[in-house]
Amino acid sequence: MTDAEDTFYTEERWQNWIDRVAEEDLDPENEEAARLLLNLQDDAAIAVAKIINAYEDGRLDEDEAIDELAFVRDIVLDDVDLADEEKRMLVDGVQTSLVCVFYAAEEYIAAGPAEEGTIEEYVNAAADAEASEDLDAALGYLVQAGTRIIDGDELDIELVEDLEYGLVSEWVNGLDSLQSAMSDPEVVEEEE
Repeated sequence: MTDAEDTFYTEERWQNWIDRVAEEDLDPENEEAARLLLNLQDDAAIAVAKIINAYEDGRLDEDEAIDELAFVRDIVLDDVDLADEEKRMLVDGVQTSLVCVFYAAEEYIAAGPAEEGTIEEYVNAAADAEASEDLDAALGYLVQAGTRIIDGDELDIELVEDLEYGLVSEWVNGLDSLQSAMSDPEVVEEEE
């Protein structure tokens, strides 16, 4: 592992979050449980934002940035060892939300922001694609929306409220974390 990988994210950091999830009584209706899962998601999104910032600042070239994203993605999207199936499903929801974040970051670094379309248009197109059961297209639209978010456009969170629950709403939730991370890439403190 390089020093840069230590800087952006580590397996130990992810595992510390998973250990906290394992220890907590996670009632999804409980605000503290929801906050823990959101912090888990935001922490990974912050790592992505830091990689993008390092790329934009010239501290990483394109290949290095893509490699860093892949390194973090492999940690975050790997199977989680949790005995409690309900907790595993909750973490899986976080991982699902982050899939679009990683793809959007890779697309932004490789090709820049989407040239045409607004975030709202991409989200609506993704919802339509999901309704037609074309999940690849839905993800593609949201990746484009994500590149616009990275470029500074704003995701109106009210868009999420209008979405049917499903993969698109999960992915948009991840993009909301990415938006927060891009505007304030401060590390979420791991509480011991």
